Amino acid sequence: MVEQIKIGNILFLDIETVPAYPSLDKVPENIRSHWEKKASYLKKESESPETLYQRSGMYAEFGRIICISTGMIVIQEDKRALRLKSFLGEDEKELLEKFADLVTRLCQKREIELCAHNGKEFDFPYIARRMLINGIRLPSLFDTAGKRPWELKHLDTLELWKFGDHKHYTSLDLLASVFNLESPKSDIDGSQVAHVYWNEGDLKRIAEYCCRDVITIAQLMLRFKGEEGLKPEDIVFLDNMPL
Repeated sequence: MVEQIKIGNILFLDIETVPAYPSLDKVPENIRSHWEKKASYLKKESESPETLYQRSGMYAEFGRIICISTGMIVIQEDKRALRLKSFLGEDEKELLEKFADLVTRLCQKREIELCAHNGKEFDFPYIARRMLINGIRLPSLFDTAGKRPWELKHLDTLELWKFGDHKHYTSLDLLASVFNLESPKSDIDGSQVAHVYWNEGDLKRIAEYCCRDVITIAQLMLRFKGEEGLKPEDIVFLDNMPL
């Protein structure tokens, strides 16, 4: 099946999320009470709702998206290029609208498939939930209601690596090491994103980290297909240019 996947039709993506507020005492009371209830199921003896709140960005009801990085492999005259584009900012609704517009435009041109690492469990549903919360109409690729699993155009490098072993989890960083790829966690990792955002305000650093994840996901997909990996000169970072 992997051999049949058209690499040029894949939109690789990764998201970075943070708690919706810098600390629990800033959270509106009606939401705070719900977090305290959820935290009671998550916490260990030494933990409290306050200390656990730094992990609330993992949940779409309590967090928000600050960056979506995307990539597509373009093949021209037998030359490949991974074209990367990031949507980032403090205005979540604006970045989601721009991302939704990109997805809609791409789907009008070709049959697009989404691909992320652990995307089926995290990235794809998180994006869909935050779009609905922000009053954004779901692009067809994210509207899963009534669709059968085989009708969804969702690829997941974690799922492909499992080979049906549902109890097995392998991090993107570990797979990068196994396949001798550059580590996407060379600067920061996911556990540090909230600190970099709320304490340093460094969105550029977060976007660079997010892009490294996208590059690694694309490289893994090429390896899964038995194809040659991308060279550094094959990677193109876009600013305001369309994919």
